[in-house]
Amino acid sequence: MAFNPTRLEVARKRRGYTKRRLASLASISDRRITAYERGEATPPLETLQKLAKVLRFPLLFFERPDLPEIPEGAATWRSLSRMTASQRDRALAGGRLALEFNDWIEARFVLPEPALPDMRHEKDPEVAASALRVHWGLADKPIGNVVRMLEAMGVRVFSLAEDCQEVDAFSFWRDGKPFVFLNTMKSAERSRFDAAHELAHLVMHRHGRPDRREVEKEADRFAGAFLMPRSSLLAFAPRGATLGDLIDAKRHWRVAVSALAYRMHEVRLLSEWHYRTLVIAIQQAGYRSSEPEGCAREMSGVFEKMFRSLRDEEVSKRDLAAELGWPLPELRALIFQLVLSSVPGHGTKSPSSEPKPDLKVIG
Repeated sequence: MAFNPTRLEVARKRRGYTKRRLASLASISDRRITAYERGEATPPLETLQKLAKVLRFPLLFFERPDLPEIPEGAATWRSLSRMTASQRDRALAGGRLALEFNDWIEARFVLPEPALPDMRHEKDPEVAASALRVHWGLADKPIGNVVRMLEAMGVRVFSLAEDCQEVDAFSFWRDGKPFVFLNTMKSAERSRFDAAHELAHLVMHRHGRPDRREVEKEADRFAGAFLMPRSSLLAFAPRGATLGDLIDAKRHWRVAVSALAYRMHEVRLLSEWHYRTLVIAIQQAGYRSSEPEGCAREMSGVFEKMFRSLRDEEVSKRDLAAELGWPLPELRALIFQLVLSSVPGHGTKSPSSEPKPDLKVIG
């Protein structure tokens, strides 16, 4: 049988294993793992079966062509400083699987073309966020569903579903297509902010910048301004706000209570003392780790339409995973929390003023 050494490396990293750990679990030597991954040797069928079992990937996975590459240095990470190399490698391996899945989708469906302007010359994140809203015709209204808005503008959105605090989100451009990966184990409000943060990277930092810490600050400022426009806050945010007032008001913009407090302070609706008082109250209430009055989880319009079309053709998720040569949990991880498990045909609707993702079957 054919054997693709690059897929062994991807599967190993996806499971978070070192070569030594994989060798131990499969009862073979470290050197043999290295030789297999370098393509210097081909594992006998019995050995490959053991590796496949340990890695929880079907044999077919290791026979298929090379997975698409994520361009070197292209991924912009939300929390790189807190991540271990293993966590980063695991997320990137998931990203390569998503690229293969995206290629499968685009071979069968027509997705929206990217409509993200290049704003790398705009130095002020607030101005960039306002300009993008104007460009997309959003005015200053709250955004009902950030995921569907991004999809409508040609962004390919996938789930990370990594159950750890260190992996928030990342994004990159590949072959003229923008990709965003969100950790959907976070709160719905946090995922919305992360999505807007990654949007900043896609439009403002497309070609990369060496000052990564400053870039992250810019993306946070952009996200706050994009989700909570200054004019909207001045019109609707409560004056002399208590914590209870913030919890009520955050529903309007569907953001975390801490993000709303920060943004109100940024536009000078809260004094320094008032803001610090609210921060203490938020911390004491435990709202840094759990969100009060949480908003509904955002669903993907693209995945909903795609799986409905496949269901009409009697193609299940299990069938799709088998065609890709993946274990079913890997497919589920890429769409986790972005689509209802049963795809019943109804979910979170976007306001009519927002763009909606379109998806057409290639005949």
